[in-house]
Amino acid sequence: TQDQVDYLRFPLGGLSKPQVRELAEEMGLEIAGKADSQDICFVPDGDYARLVRSRTEQGFAPGDIRHVDGRTLGEHAGTAHYTIGQRRGLGVAVGEPVYVADIDTATNTVTVGPRESVLSTSLLVSEVSWLCPTPTEPIRADAKIRYHHDAATATITPLADSRVRVEFDAPQAAITPGQAAVFYDGDEVLGGGWIDGR
Repeated sequence: TQDQVDYLRFPLGGLSKPQVRELAEEMGLEIAGKADSQDICFVPDGDYARLVRSRTEQGFAPGDIRHVDGRTLGEHAGTAHYTIGQRRGLGVAVGEPVYVADIDTATNTVTVGPRESVLSTSLLVSEVSWLCPTPTEPIRADAKIRYHHDAATATITPLADSRVRVEFDAPQAAITPGQAAVFYDGDEVLGGGWIDGR
């Protein structure tokens, strides 16, 4: 909420990572020479599946890998091992690059297809929290759908129950349910929520 944001302070917010490293080096801080982390800090060995399995068995039963054209291509070792947009480690050879286009936990099916199958111009976002006055009409803003995603211009249309529909000007790859979507006006965060689907 805006009340919570009012208490936040980001003293490094105006600095780039190289600038922060330089300052840390000047101050003699050990962290200055530490390599960037590409992993989740509490999964240092990179075995995400082990972490998930320690909390639930759901997503580890074998199931079909299907092509978007309906062909069954092989078997997977559990949907927990896949993510939308994934290209490597699929365990199937098709003769062309394929990407995970859909993960259906209800049918325990992973669907793969060409790059076009992971592109979409729209998505639904739920549990939206606004840091600006809640829009009642469509607004234009930039939207990010994951950490390493370049913000893309979109029309954000408010729906009922703290939900919005996001329509991008250009197709976006690998829109993934469960990821955060964050809306910006320049550097200002307008709000965000959780991606429900395309």
